[in-house]
Amino acid sequence: MSNEIRNLEPNIIWNNFSKLNAVPRPSKKEEKVIKFIHDFGVSLGLETQIDKVGNVVIFKPATDGMENRKTVILQSHLDMVHEKNNDVDFDFDKSGIQMYVDNDWVRAKGTTLGADNGLGVATIMSVLESKDIIHPRLEALFTIDEETGMTGALKLDDNILKGDILLNLDTEEDDEIGIGCAGGVDITINNCFDTTINPSLLFIKITLNGLSGGHSGMEIHKNLGNSNKLLNSIINDINENFLINISEIDGGGLRNAIPRESSFILGINDLDFESIKTQSVKSFNTIKDQFLNTDPLIKLNIIKLKEDFKIIGTDSQTELIELIRNCPNGVYKMSDNISGLVETSNNLANICLKDGNLNIKCLTRSSDESSKEELKNIIKSLFMNKRYTVDFSGDYPGWQPNMNSEILTKLVEVYKDLNSTEPNVAACHAGLECGIIGSHYPELDMISFGPTIRGAHSPDERASIKSTIKFWKFLKEVLLKIPLK
Repeated sequence: MSNEIRNLEPNIIWNNFSKLNAVPRPSKKEEKVIKFIHDFGVSLGLETQIDKVGNVVIFKPATDGMENRKTVILQSHLDMVHEKNNDVDFDFDKSGIQMYVDNDWVRAKGTTLGADNGLGVATIMSVLESKDIIHPRLEALFTIDEETGMTGALKLDDNILKGDILLNLDTEEDDEIGIGCAGGVDITINNCFDTTINPSLLFIKITLNGLSGGHSGMEIHKNLGNSNKLLNSIINDINENFLINISEIDGGGLRNAIPRESSFILGINDLDFESIKTQSVKSFNTIKDQFLNTDPLIKLNIIKLKEDFKIIGTDSQTELIELIRNCPNGVYKMSDNISGLVETSNNLANICLKDGNLNIKCLTRSSDESSKEELKNIIKSLFMNKRYTVDFSGDYPGWQPNMNSEILTKLVEVYKDLNSTEPNVAACHAGLECGIIGSHYPELDMISFGPTIRGAHSPDERASIKSTIKFWKFLKEVLLKIPLK
């Protein structure tokens, strides 16, 4: 790993982040990073445990004079979102992240950086190995599979932690103190269509890419383009004017990432190719103008294919196009209680059609359980009315704000002393693990904060160097000021 990263301040955090980013750590494949963190704790001579699902907990005694303070749980998740630019050849299962410095930002070369939540993990590692930071008794909790199911938090051992205060280090604005977050539920939609082969057709591939993408919770309110919805609208325009036959759809990726690239394979009459191309470009230009500010690099590509493909029936494809068009996406409802906060949303994250087998994946988020139920049932009814199957999974609760929190009062006080300004005390629309961990340990006093990260869940992810310095100073002061038992 380049010394360019390791030489940044604070050295201890960037060194640990570099070590961590050398370890492949995709969600649901965290074996290597679990071993890495376990071995790290053991190497420090600290009590280290792995629970039944793979969460790692490292215990560190209080420094001299801090034994009478409340025990603090420092928590971050080990896994990272894997997204890359379509022209980048990179194997996340085998390779470490390639990082570089761009002015005040640390970035990755064409992939996600893993600062979400790797900077939190590296920070906790730094506290554990430090010899001069004053702190109370610590329980460092490293959870797994936060990004694709919250599995680590959901299946956390109910008896492994004894702490009083949870400091979650997964917030992405350094002036924000998080006091609440949305819950979520995964929605999976399936259908199987009859297919035929028509050798007289010309097959073409239409691809929409270059969109900004981003975090489907924190950035859902920014009206970023969703490649699944936008390309479907182009296909709808073509379908209304020409005889086409849908063969394959490949759109989006992970549920928690706003889709950046989608493609359709269509069978068409050879004589219609130029006209369909003209129609597609016309529809695309309308979209391009609409998303000029949020997705300036959006591109449309149309190519002829040499092979033949199976196609679905005309009625089935018209129905599918209409269902995708009508599927809720983006903000569904804003909070009535907190100004500017998204309460409920849906991300139409992934569409895959091949050999007649259709799979659609959504992630519905909400800080209100009744609104979450309302939206998921709207989506369920939309598809089940057309005899599609709809399944719910990975349902997790939100984290309700506690304005009377003792640790909130302390963090606000410390932040004001250090920065001479008020922090932004806020709830967020992302799916932090606090609500789930709180369901295991209901007496915990919880808070979330972290360094500034931009573009999480996309290859544009970047972490601020100056902000990391600010965050590190803040955390150390917070640990020094933890309340008495």
